[in-house]
Amino acid sequence: MPEKKPRLKADDWIRAGLAALVSDGPQALKAEVLARRLNTTKGSFYWHFKDVPEFHQRLLARWEELAIAAISHALSDADDPVQRLYHLGHMAAASQQGEGEDRAETAIRAWAYGYDLASDAVLRVDQRRIELLGETLTALDLTNPDFARIIHSAIVGMSALSATDMTGNKNAMSTLMAAILALRDA
Repeated sequence: MPEKKPRLKADDWIRAGLAALVSDGPQALKAEVLARRLNTTKGSFYWHFKDVPEFHQRLLARWEELAIAAISHALSDADDPVQRLYHLGHMAAASQQGEGEDRAETAIRAWAYGYDLASDAVLRVDQRRIELLGETLTALDLTNPDFARIIHSAIVGMSALSATDMTGNKNAMSTLMAAILALRDA
């Protein structure tokens, strides 16, 4: 008797969707394409999601939750705000080397250029990240809001660059954090 496959959960579909988005782009975020990828039927997809737009919404909500949680965690890892900034730099450099959910950001940002739902999610993530960075920088008496935007832009840009050249950014992020911290002592 053949072994029965475990029943897929909505999370399985979302993880598969994020991986498909990274490897094949938004055109891979369709029920039939994902079902083939998971070696199952479209019926399983529709058991968990009313339709493809609902799937997109839930996939983006998952990414948004993970993207904000990652920076929140990095910025709360230490009591000292200097250490928080360095933790953020290390987290950003490490996530750029990851797979699946870690690498989804570049693909989601590309998708956002032509899809309002993705664009809205990216905007919310960017606003929250910049707000969290601003709080840490304010604790260091670096109150110019452009610093938070610069750091966030560097993280996003380095992630996109690493997606194409596969070069790590740990040294670059440490250098950026040191430069910004040097401004506080100037």
